[in-house]
Amino acid sequence: MGSGTEAAHGGWSRRRFVGALGAAAGASVVAGCQDGASRTPAAPDGGTASGTAAQPTASAAASAPAAKEPSGPRPLYLGTYTSVEGGGRGIGVAAYDPVSGRITGSGTITGVPDPSYLAVHPDGRTLYAVQERERGAVTAVRTADREVLGSRATGGAHTCHLSVHPGGRWLLSADYGSGTVAVHPIDASGALGAPTGLVTHRRPAPGPGQQGPHAHQIVTAPDGGHVLAVDLGTDTVYSYRLDQRAGTLTEVAQAHTRPGAGPRHLTFHPGGRYAYLADEVDDTVSVCSYDPASGRLTIGRPQSTGARAGTNHPAQFAVTPDGAYAFLANRGDDTIARYAVEADGARLRLLGTVPSGGEFPRQLALSPDGGLLFTANQRSGTVGVFQVDGRDGALRRTGQPFVSPVAVCALPL
Repeated sequence: MGSGTEAAHGGWSRRRFVGALGAAAGASVVAGCQDGASRTPAAPDGGTASGTAAQPTASAAASAPAAKEPSGPRPLYLGTYTSVEGGGRGIGVAAYDPVSGRITGSGTITGVPDPSYLAVHPDGRTLYAVQERERGAVTAVRTADREVLGSRATGGAHTCHLSVHPGGRWLLSADYGSGTVAVHPIDASGALGAPTGLVTHRRPAPGPGQQGPHAHQIVTAPDGGHVLAVDLGTDTVYSYRLDQRAGTLTEVAQAHTRPGAGPRHLTFHPGGRYAYLADEVDDTVSVCSYDPASGRLTIGRPQSTGARAGTNHPAQFAVTPDGAYAFLANRGDDTIARYAVEADGARLRLLGTVPSGGEFPRQLALSPDGGLLFTANQRSGTVGVFQVDGRDGALRRTGQPFVSPVAVCALPL
């Protein structure tokens, strides 16, 4: 995925930038991993630094799934770059203890080049990975025996993000290099078909310092009928209607950030009416309101990431299942910002930051029950784990970071 440094300096190719980061990671390896086998909501309020600590709202609690008692080790998959110095050899396979957070490596799924982002099918039987290369592609892997089921070209370049529609029939992908988004059918085995939909972001024109569109993320809104694509190059979040029979996308709305903001990732509040946007180029975040009837997103005013470093590029939000707290990965500042979520999701209040325990935290992921937060620290080649206190959202590091080469994605199941 792109970076603020890359965005600000158009002369840097994506591969050159990724290579520089990979070299910084050195020759680290995965410990123990060898080849094996209706109405539009009110405009969002950016919030302030004052006020009392938030408690879970009634609507958030109602929409959040009931937490289950953790039992036994759980699967953890790790994304990396395979074509950079010090990178991995494929998708890392590990397990984590859902109480202590301790990670144990158990192998590597080879044959998948540059799997920098991962997603899983709703039934848990198939893992999907991007191939972030000049000829972008997506790959399906059966989780039971780690067999690679095949790959499909996306029709774009440098695929950096993918997600599975909740219905399980469609895989969505975003191509950073070409500014394109695609839809792939998923068959009964979990394997992928050729794209049924491909859209290029041609308008508006690229933002300041950008040479073209850079689709950075594609995700299904909670209503299930709309798909949102975040484009760093055009400073735009595109809303599409997904035809769930034909697998095609029809644009229904655009939401524009400030010129040069460089939006990267959007994360929905479980209530479904608000979402949180990380802008990696200008180091800001925004609360967005969302109208499920029209698919229209409204972006609120920019606010602080909590970073104090001279250069910082926020990467991604993670929101607790009860909707009470949000966490943000700050690359450069190497911290995790902690926010209280207030007003049923309409407001974020910055509570402070904690060190990420590694360098350049590229991605955050919560365990399904929300009790653990994982950080993929790209430059240090580690995955950190924090226990999340459900009472106040406080983060407490657990043990030593797990060594994983050029760690850019952690997917706990």
